[in-house]
Amino acid sequence: MTRLVRWYGSSPLHLLVLIASFAVTGYALVRLFAVRPLEVAIWFVGAAVLHDLILLPLYSLADLSTQAVLRHRATRVPQVPWINYLRVPAFLAGVLLLVWFPLILDLSAPYPDAAGLPEGVYLGRWLAITAVLFAASALAFAVKLRRVRRAARATGERRAPGSS
Repeated sequence: MTRLVRWYGSSPLHLLVLIASFAVTGYALVRLFAVRPLEVAIWFVGAAVLHDLILLPLYSLADLSTQAVLRHRATRVPQVPWINYLRVPAFLAGVLLLVWFPLILDLSAPYPDAAGLPEGVYLGRWLAITAVLFAASALAFAVKLRRVRRAARATGERRAPGSS
């Protein structure tokens, strides 16, 4: 077991899940290419170009500028790395927007009755989901920060009598 972990770099469960996800992805690709090979190839090339040439520079710039603006000075109080508490809800909201943008932006003219909902509700619901994602992330950050500071205080109290 330790030999596999040393060779692979992670647990056998991770390797099993990775192999299963590749199998599911391969099955989906085989099925899609059997039905519409040209459209699938165009979609993959377009997605790669869109991601690598447009989206990656945009979200990298947004991430770097966020870190630059919200940078904190070093203090004696224990800090928690905060950037992932901002990245995760932003990523999830972005994926939801990317997948559902025709409905969110009222561009779904060919399919007005497909969802069974009025057209104007999607933007408000996406904004509400985004707000809930950021609120849950802020709550998780607050809980983590409280735990870290409480642990630091307990460690400091145990060390204080011996250091005086």
